[in-house]
Amino acid sequence: MNDIPEGFATLSRTSPYTELLGPIYQKTEASGLVVGLRIENRHCNARGLAHGGVFGTLADIAMGYAAAFSTEPPTPMVTASQTMDYVGKAEQGDWVEVHTDVHKVGRSMAFAGCRFYVGSRCIATASAVFSVVTA
Repeated sequence: MNDIPEGFATLSRTSPYTELLGPIYQKTEASGLVVGLRIENRHCNARGLAHGGVFGTLADIAMGYAAAFSTEPPTPMVTASQTMDYVGKAEQGDWVEVHTDVHKVGRSMAFAGCRFYVGSRCIATASAVFSVVTA
């Protein structure tokens, strides 16, 4: 069950940490950046469900990349605060998509939100505040 939905490509920016979690995928839609991950056994907790920490990481990556790359040139930023609400579940084999909304990128702060889906079912939401890094 390693099939990846059409339109997704490997995440354009990686780090040693994202490589541990991934492969993570991305695509850009008119509404914004979408990040995807196929849930594997290594992403699951003892109950066989995707661990909330996986969602927290995906939210941080998705919202941070969406906000940073919404400007030209990209705005460097770090996460200042993130809030998650879990309203459903993902199981091994599920394809999870994270749809982002960039609310504002200012001179000192940026704000974004996202929704997690398995199919058409919303399973989590998140919001974040980012601190813009100045030289």
